[in-house]
Amino acid sequence: MKIEQVTPAIGAEISDICLNNLSPTDFDDIYQALIAHKVIFFRDQDISPETHIAFAKSFGEPEPPHPVYPSIEGYENIVLLKSGAGSKPDTNDWHKDLTFKPNPPFTSILHAIEVPDVGGDTLWSNTNAAYEALPSVWQDYLEGLEAIHDIGTFRNDLYYKGGIEAVNDGLKSTGSAVHKMVDTHPVSGLKYLNINQSFTRHIVGEIQGESDRILQYLYQHMAKPEFQVRLRWRKNTIAMWDNRITHHYAICDYLPEIRHMQRVTVLNDKREP
Repeated sequence: MKIEQVTPAIGAEISDICLNNLSPTDFDDIYQALIAHKVIFFRDQDISPETHIAFAKSFGEPEPPHPVYPSIEGYENIVLLKSGAGSKPDTNDWHKDLTFKPNPPFTSILHAIEVPDVGGDTLWSNTNAAYEALPSVWQDYLEGLEAIHDIGTFRNDLYYKGGIEAVNDGLKSTGSAVHKMVDTHPVSGLKYLNINQSFTRHIVGEIQGESDRILQYLYQHMAKPEFQVRLRWRKNTIAMWDNRITHHYAICDYLPEIRHMQRVTVLNDKREP
């Protein structure tokens, strides 16, 4: 396989490989590329749902059905992300997947089934690079702080489905989680900013106004293009990212065209020391 870096901060494209026919060494090399580059891309991969799930299982345990998004028929571990006329997405915001859970997932593997001719790109950002670029006084201040995460943007999905009762039920069933604002990657040892605009709600120990001011400063800092990579999708492109040390933004600039993606999320990193 050939691994070509996309930007200095994040991202690599892997070519000369077929995901339908991988050896154990291939899986290890893909994993090492993921750890090094944080998000990796494969082009022209016409894979079946079975192959998608098997590929995910080689890295860890697939996520059970998503608390909000539907699964594709017959495959409860594959999330359907399909937007178009009358179906506006809610992923056009910077987010890490499922940080309202006590143990957010390790990685996601997203397969493009149908994409618009133009638009619908996805951005990923390196949250280690964002942390390293902070002044040392900010790094020192954030060390040891924690923040509360909840379902955030998903309130809209629940409200449209069942009104305020559905929102209250969703908040009750899903709950909240508390995470360090600066965490350390368990494999690479890199420190990273562990917050995101979709799900991080409040800094523990701060009043609401001060919490909001600090978080907004950090979100603007994290959104600098120097930390990012941008993918232009084609049919049968696959993206795989390390959810621990990145966050991402799916651009909604293509409606009423259709953007149909299928995703398997992996809960645990079975290669983690």
